[in-house]
Amino acid sequence: MVCAAVVSLLLLVAALMACTATSTGTRDEGPARSEPVASSPTGAASPTPRVRRADAVELLKADPEVDPGVKRDLKPCVGDEYPVDVSYGDLTGAKVSDIVVNVLTCGDAVGVGAYVYRAASQEKDAGQATQGYVNVFRNETPPVYAEIDRGDLVVTRQMYDKGDAVAYPSGEEVVTYHWKDGTFAELYRMHNDYSNTVTSEPPQALGGNPAAVGDGTGSGAAPGA
Repeated sequence: MVCAAVVSLLLLVAALMACTATSTGTRDEGPARSEPVASSPTGAASPTPRVRRADAVELLKADPEVDPGVKRDLKPCVGDEYPVDVSYGDLTGAKVSDIVVNVLTCGDAVGVGAYVYRAASQEKDAGQATQGYVNVFRNETPPVYAEIDRGDLVVTRQMYDKGDAVAYPSGEEVVTYHWKDGTFAELYRMHNDYSNTVTSEPPQALGGNPAAVGDGTGSGAAPGA
């Protein structure tokens, strides 16, 4: 009887110790916490300008800002293929994509004129618009070529020393313009010299003295020109 009582007592003590350990473990760990997961803030994406196709050749011919000589020489090279490069992109922040038009020669593809057209969105542009666009930049000093680079306008001007062949300029000057206050302002420029020991043909002749016409008047030299 005594042994049975001792065994029962030991079992009771063991059970109490197990309960105490379980209770302590639960208290130390604590209940699972449920917290909302913070979402990463995302900025509103800038709307992509809508691309509206335009007849670049007719745009140039109807534009009073384009030099008459450029218009006169603007003829098809083969069939009805005109020597024009056309690019659409965002340069001025308009709702409709801007248009960059480069006019080239048929024989050697030298740029003779570069133009930027912006969608007419204001009443003051209405009388000057052609196909709904106004001329906001022109460069008609060959060889010249303009392009869009990450929202800026880049114009490359090739430099020639005395005796240089047209296909082998001595260097180039690259000017970057940014749209500000209704016109293109020079952002920075870079000059590269070509090695005269290289016999391979350098990049296509580009560049010139740009004229910014942000007010649509066709006058006024661009900064730094």
